[in-house]
Amino acid sequence: MATENQTKVAAATPKATGEATGADVVTRFAPSPTGFLHIGGARTALFNWLFARHHGGKFLLRIEDTDRARSTDAAIDAILDGMQWLDLDWDGETVFQFARAPRHAEVAAELLAKGEAYRCYLTQDELAAMRAEAQEKRLPFRVRSPWRDRDDGDPSVPHVIRLRAPQDGAATIIDKVQGDVTVQNAELDDFVLLRSDGTPTYMLSVVVDDNDMGVTHVIRGDDHLNNAFRQLALIRSMNWREPVYAHVPLIHGADGAKLSKRHGALGVDAYRDEMGYLPEAVNNYLLRLGWGHGDNEIISRAQATEWFDLAQVGRSPSRFDFKKLENLNGHYLREADDARLADLVAPRVEKLVGRALDSLDRDLLTRAMESLKPRAKTLDEIADGAIFLFQPDPLPVDEKAAEVLRASPEGLLAAVTERLRGLNDWTTEELDAAVRAEAEAAELGLGKLAQPLRAALTGRTISPGIFDVLLLLGRDVSLARLDAAQHFPAGA
Repeated sequence: MATENQTKVAAATPKATGEATGADVVTRFAPSPTGFLHIGGARTALFNWLFARHHGGKFLLRIEDTDRARSTDAAIDAILDGMQWLDLDWDGETVFQFARAPRHAEVAAELLAKGEAYRCYLTQDELAAMRAEAQEKRLPFRVRSPWRDRDDGDPSVPHVIRLRAPQDGAATIIDKVQGDVTVQNAELDDFVLLRSDGTPTYMLSVVVDDNDMGVTHVIRGDDHLNNAFRQLALIRSMNWREPVYAHVPLIHGADGAKLSKRHGALGVDAYRDEMGYLPEAVNNYLLRLGWGHGDNEIISRAQATEWFDLAQVGRSPSRFDFKKLENLNGHYLREADDARLADLVAPRVEKLVGRALDSLDRDLLTRAMESLKPRAKTLDEIADGAIFLFQPDPLPVDEKAAEVLRASPEGLLAAVTERLRGLNDWTTEELDAAVRAEAEAAELGLGKLAQPLRAALTGRTISPGIFDVLLLLGRDVSLARLDAAQHFPAGA
């Protein structure tokens, strides 16, 4: 998975006092490659990216692939793809945690030599008995191994290495989001650093990597807040620089429950591929989930970079709302370049009409964007609105359009067709004048004539404006469809 140069990291940052600022700021995003890039993880990545870019510092990416049974290349590819789609570029090369296992073990050996860690020979049966006793007494299970104060173990016998965690006093984290949080050291356990097979645990690996990568600010979900105190004990045992912590409340569903797949807890690839959102809309929406700048809802990347700071991150969980995301996406669709949208929509149209679009089709789709995008909130809606341009003959007609055609006054379509056939120029002005003249001759409002025209030309009752439809289809296709519609069977 990793090449040699992908495992290199910055030199360890010496212990320092005060919070890093400016170019000294280093943040990281450290996903586990056991699945897609979760939407909550994407927000974490965004907050880290913005904080680093706001201060002119560095944003690093580390793949925490120590769980070999669950980590996959496909998941790594999905994470990298999601990051690139969201335009969250990282500095330097991707760090793969598993490849750094020798360094993690080296730190464990150093802690052991310093007396900050110890060899523990507790068996699984002994641990199970300790756990059962704690449950019986309704106490939290924390390992205080009798081997903490013994040194007569045989290193050749299978054992783990545990941190000699502090037992007295308290630790306080001045969290940038949660405020001051204090935990009594008696609540900490002597957690495992190296397993009996010599492999490092997640808790050790994270701390070593953060230090070696020079991470100054750890911005992550508040489900990691308890871990922070255990990690802090390890950091202090190594006399390393302590990072600034910011634990962000998790995202909940609209009903206030923990975010799940039914709420939108999907990979960012689903928002792109299955739901048709633009990355700038997803970024804008994720930014507003837990962070705000006054009453601003539409926030560009440049504005977000200028304004973002941790002081504006709220302490309460935010709620995921698809309607708000759709409204934002609609805004960004209207602002998007037409050629770019055509490239994104074309594969969706091809799937709907069952054929490939050629270069002329692509040009037509691009020209249609100005008419299609104002009424759409997703790329799928644009594609659905565009299929009338590429339908084969005979044009499929849905039930609502069929009702409109059946209810159309006899001879109306024939009359307007002949009036349109007589036009010298197929322009908006000429089309508008002809249709209005026919509506007046038939003593109908323009809408009463536009509806059967729309049904005949698109096979639907909803479409772009009727003159846009006529222009986009062109003279020949428009007249052919109107001729065919005059023979629409009354009972169809």
